[in-house]
Amino acid sequence: MPMSGSYGDAVDDDGIATIHRALELGVTLLDTADVYGTGHNEELVGRAIRDRRDEVVLATKFGNVMGSPGTINGRPEYVREACEASLRRLGVDTIDLYQQHRVDPEVPIEETVGALSELVDQGKVRWIGLSEALAPDLRRAAAVHPITSVQSEYSLLERGVEAEVLDTCEELGIGFLPFSPLSRGLLGGSLTADSTFDEGDWRAAGRFPRVGPEHLAANAQLTAAVHEIAEAHGATPAQVALAWLLGRRAWVVPIPGTKRPKYIEDNVGAPDVTLSAGDEERLETLAASVEGARYESEARTPTWVSPPLPS
Repeated sequence: MPMSGSYGDAVDDDGIATIHRALELGVTLLDTADVYGTGHNEELVGRAIRDRRDEVVLATKFGNVMGSPGTINGRPEYVREACEASLRRLGVDTIDLYQQHRVDPEVPIEETVGALSELVDQGKVRWIGLSEALAPDLRRAAAVHPITSVQSEYSLLERGVEAEVLDTCEELGIGFLPFSPLSRGLLGGSLTADSTFDEGDWRAAGRFPRVGPEHLAANAQLTAAVHEIAEAHGATPAQVALAWLLGRRAWVVPIPGTKRPKYIEDNVGAPDVTLSAGDEERLETLAASVEGARYESEARTPTWVSPPLPS
């Protein structure tokens, strides 16, 4: 997502160079979405992997309607149309992991997953995933077709999925992909209390209140413990934050976003960091002190489940 204009200018050559560097370093999962840059990111990823398709587990998402902010569509006909459009932009025959970006509160999830299952049968999709789905939706979806993964925000500063979603994933054998594992730069060390943002950066526009002007200073102070632990380990704050996530459960696979090769080189060092029990204890309480909402609109935060199938 950062490569396609959400955090400042979109990048092309730098984005491709970053993806290539990731592949060189052993990264295999690339996660994108049709709505990132209104198609720009899928096209960028497609160009980057054109001659390297067999090196990549390719994941993308549908459901947040391009050009219509806040509109979610999980209707079967839209699922099929969105998939065909993503295949064209990516330049591939098959999407490895196709994910519903948000659960449609107007469409029974069984209908959406049923359409995804048909795409699997047709060979256009290998595995089905969901994003920001709640536990009841996960159970209903898994009853229609195996769900490979669920993607939601999860980090040292955002622990909401621990209430129910992670246990449901374990129960159903579903992997978990934490997005924003570095809290939009807060945990990576690139944001400080007095950071400012370029025009066009969603953080400046108030899309993410926790890193917006009202709450940035207070939340940046919370990361002092992360910096101190990183220094003690000869690591970086990003590596500590990612190492903490990697230690949650074996099937938790964080997906940090960036548009610069240097940050990829930093992130891939996280598995080499082993946190002590004392480190874990210090980090455990950070989320309880976070100020501000995850998003500027509650509509972006899952607080509902899809309606039941008609009787």
